[in-house]
Amino acid sequence: MARTLDQVRYKCALGALQTVQAIERVLPILHAGPGCADKLTAGNGTSGHFAPRIFPCTNIAETEIVFGGEQRLREVVENALRVIDADLYVVLTGCSSEIIGDDAGEVVRGFRTAGQPVIHASTAGFKGSNYQGYEWVLEALFTQYLSRPAAGGTEKGLVNVFASLPFHDPFWEGNLTALEGLLADIGLTANIIFGYGRGLKHVDRIPRAQCNLVVNPWLGLSSAQLLEERFGTPYLHYPNLPVGACETSKFLRAVGAFTGIPSDVVERVVAEKESRYYHYIERYADIFLENRIMSKRFTVAADTQYALALTRFLVNDMGLFPQRQYAMEDVPEKYRADIEGYFRDMNYDIEAEVSFETDGYLVQNEIRGADYHGYPLIIGSAWEKKVARDTNAHFLSIAWPLNERLVINSSYVGYEGGLKFLEDVYSVVLTRFT
Repeated sequence: MARTLDQVRYKCALGALQTVQAIERVLPILHAGPGCADKLTAGNGTSGHFAPRIFPCTNIAETEIVFGGEQRLREVVENALRVIDADLYVVLTGCSSEIIGDDAGEVVRGFRTAGQPVIHASTAGFKGSNYQGYEWVLEALFTQYLSRPAAGGTEKGLVNVFASLPFHDPFWEGNLTALEGLLADIGLTANIIFGYGRGLKHVDRIPRAQCNLVVNPWLGLSSAQLLEERFGTPYLHYPNLPVGACETSKFLRAVGAFTGIPSDVVERVVAEKESRYYHYIERYADIFLENRIMSKRFTVAADTQYALALTRFLVNDMGLFPQRQYAMEDVPEKYRADIEGYFRDMNYDIEAEVSFETDGYLVQNEIRGADYHGYPLIIGSAWEKKVARDTNAHFLSIAWPLNERLVINSSYVGYEGGLKFLEDVYSVVLTRFT
């Protein structure tokens, strides 16, 4: 039976246009109806080499629905190649063009055969979410753009990094920058294709990497497996976005062991970083131990990456107890058992229950009915603001839709990221005294 979902935390697969826009000088071309893309670009900002809300689109309507839109697509791609200065053009298909059976792939192959830098990804909204769309864009890059041989051989110490969903995750670029810094600390070079200063030159280096690193409970796994199949590149799946000292030290040790970095090098970095981290923790220990107003139990309602990462940090580093956690991006069934295991693998034999419910209305009703033994700590999106007010909770908004914060390049990743997260949480908590 069909369900009506309220306050969902994901977009349709055509939201993959944000993945394309996150690669510098790569341009999306939409074969879709008017209005689709404008609803999907929230959070991109308003300027850049290509304005995020200005891009070629076929705007197919009644004529194309009846007679087919392939010729219209061909004209739009030709004009884009003629007037727009991009390094790569990515055709993305919407629901209407795929329902009527337009073969966008065949149109694009004609351009590629003629030597034009055009590729295609099938991203009809009825096929999945923008999380799947991210994987489909990467698949198109790896299979249609990249050649099989790794020109120049393998570069020792070069690591392809895949983590957050570009633009949809408000912290995506800060996360990638922080992960790059952590790898550099132990002598590795991160190859990241998204964000400032990236582009096709980084895509071109992908086949030469020593390994691929996926820092996400599930997103990016299929892309890493495809790279292993095509280029023979091994991958490390580290499911926990490292937030704070406990997880970040584990992360550095795991990456160091996988890439062959001497353990004494890694331990020297860990000791130095932890010393600095706990210096600040000790300085403000009296605030962190304040138990009159601080929450004893917490809930995270976000995508799995943050639900898991922040749960582990609040349990392992700060000693809080988890109420039910919510992974709300419609996680594919094949990953759910592993994710449930990640939530059970925490310090002090503490386990957290995780729900994969995608309906915000049902999630908020569960939160209202839970006993938090005091003020709840609710971490989520703008949708949770009302339930936080209703339950007199401490509330921090960290996930899409994010309406009351501007995130430019912040991150909760790493040792510094853990301190930043504590600043944000306790800045909310301390308002009780005012």
